[in-house]
Amino acid sequence: PRETPGQLKEKNLEEEKPEEAFSFLKDNFFLILNCYNNKMQKLNALIAGSTGYIGTQLIKLLVGHKNINIKYLCGNKSSGKNISTFDKFLRNKKLPIIKSFNKKYLKDVDVIFTALPNGEAQNISKFLLSHNTLIDLSADFRLNTGRNYKKWYKQKHKAVNNIKKSIYALPEITNNKVKNFKIISCPGCYPTSILLPLIPIFKKKLAKNNNVIIDSKSGYSGAGRGIHKKYKNKNLYESLSAYGIGFHRHNSEIEQELKKYSKKDIH
Repeated sequence: PRETPGQLKEKNLEEEKPEEAFSFLKDNFFLILNCYNNKMQKLNALIAGSTGYIGTQLIKLLVGHKNINIKYLCGNKSSGKNISTFDKFLRNKKLPIIKSFNKKYLKDVDVIFTALPNGEAQNISKFLLSHNTLIDLSADFRLNTGRNYKKWYKQKHKAVNNIKKSIYALPEITNNKVKNFKIISCPGCYPTSILLPLIPIFKKKLAKNNNVIIDSKSGYSGAGRGIHKKYKNKNLYESLSAYGIGFHRHNSEIEQELKKYSKKDIH
C-alpha cells in the first residue's frame, strides 16, 4: 500500500541519518584543510566522537595527513579504550588512548573535529580559545538562524551567538573564506552532491527556481553503525528504501544555500 504524507513524515523522523557518508567527508575536509595553507606546520587535533562510524573514518584520513597530529581522541562511553577496538584498520597506528572530553584539552590543540550527535558540538563551541578552529561534521552550524535549526532539528540551538562565527563550507564554492571563521560547518552528503552542480547554474541564471526536482541516493553507511541493529532482519545491500520525501532535513540546507544565488525561494 502507498504511504500517506503523514506516514512518510513519521518515517523520516525515525530514519533521519545522524551521520554523513565517508566519500563526502574525505572530499570536503581535505579541501578545507588545504584552504588554510599548503605549507602549514603540523596542527594538533582533537577528535570528539572518535568511536562512531564517521569518527573512525575521519581518523583513517587524518593519520595519513602530513599536516595533522592527532593529540586527543575523545569518547565519553569508551574512555580508556584503544581506538582499534572500534576499527581493526587502526590497530597498528600510533594513536592516543580514548579519553572523555575535557575543555582543558583545547589549550593543547589547534583544530577540533566534532563527529557527534546533533546539538553536542554547540556545547563545545562555547569553550573555544582564540587559537582554536572547530570543524563540525554534524548539522549544528549548517543553518544560519537558531529558529531554522529548531524548526528542522526539533531542539533549541545552544550556541546561537556562535552561528555568526561559522561558515557553511563547500570548499569549491567558499574557497579561502574559511580562514575568516572560527567554526567550519561541513555540509550534509545530499546537499554536497546537489549544491555543487546547482549553484553555478543558479549563478548564471540558467534554471528557474520553481521546478527543482532532486532524486538522490545514498549508501546505508550514511546512517552510521546503528542502521545494522535497526534493520538486522532486512537486506540492506541489494535494495532501495525511499524516506524523507518532502520532509528531509537536508532540504533546509539546500534551500538556504541556493537562495543566496537565486535571490528567491526555491520550490
